[in-house]
Amino acid sequence: MAGGLAGLLDDVAALAKLAAASIDDVGAAAGRASMKAAGVIVDDAAVTPQYVQGLAAKRELPIIRKIATGSLRNKLLFILPMALLLSEFVPKLVEVILMFGGTFLCYEGAHKIIHAIKGDDHDHDEPSVVKGPEAEADTVAGAIRTDFILSAEIMVISLKEVIDEGFFSRAVIMVVVAVLITVVIYGVVALIVKMDDVGLALVQRDAESSQRFGLLMVRSMPRVLLVLTVVGTAAMLWVGGHILIVGAHELGWDWPYDLVHDVEEGVSDIGGIGGVLGWLANTALSAVLGFVVGATAATVVDRVKRGAHRVGDHADHASGPDGAEEAGAH
Repeated sequence: MAGGLAGLLDDVAALAKLAAASIDDVGAAAGRASMKAAGVIVDDAAVTPQYVQGLAAKRELPIIRKIATGSLRNKLLFILPMALLLSEFVPKLVEVILMFGGTFLCYEGAHKIIHAIKGDDHDHDEPSVVKGPEAEADTVAGAIRTDFILSAEIMVISLKEVIDEGFFSRAVIMVVVAVLITVVIYGVVALIVKMDDVGLALVQRDAESSQRFGLLMVRSMPRVLLVLTVVGTAAMLWVGGHILIVGAHELGWDWPYDLVHDVEEGVSDIGGIGGVLGWLANTALSAVLGFVVGATAATVVDRVKRGAHRVGDHADHASGPDGAEEAGAH
């Protein structure tokens, strides 16, 4: 009996170790998958604060909480089930979808750079929340719609990293990724939007050191947002270009991948810094390709919009009083 009990305890201990190892594997895989989506994560964190501009301080965190809840719902109820089904039955389609997503990332990054060069600072409309309390629901809904695109990119990029795992493991890892990334993004956003409030509270203290630090926080916030935007834009071009290079290689179009690989290998033997130079070469070439693809996509989209605008103007003109008289004369 004692031997049976000891055997049972040994089995329980073995199962516990196996479970702990599985948890470690899931955590490591989730972390690895999350890092692959770093570019989109940074951009998401940079975009979201605009939705609470002009709000009273007491409404900022509730709005962020609503958007975060909607983001998690997007990931778990809509994006994740579809992505898991596709990865299980048509994994090649995941690669194609990922390449479309990579093209979108390149477009977004190049679009921001082009508008910055042109001096156009009206990429985003004024948040509707500053127009009055009644617009708050529309603001949250718009933020969640924007988040859906970014969340889809994050989840598909992360899924690609663990697509060789079993279905159940893949599902668990992706749930962890969804929760982890949502908490990180909106936790960072909450810290950013409250930075000025914390700074102002410190400024009002009697201690001179607190006042200086508080003033520094208030003055630093625009720079923090600018750095996030720049890093997010660069990361989108790099990640988007890398997705396209690897995806083309996976689908049988090898020369972009071979070119980048040859350049990376060419500098990787330099003593001491070869590894860093190889990574920089890969990153730079991926970003250049990302900008070329993104700028091309932005040009096409711009021309399509202009064409649609001209057609609309022509239709409005033809349906006006002069157009009606001309039609009657004929």
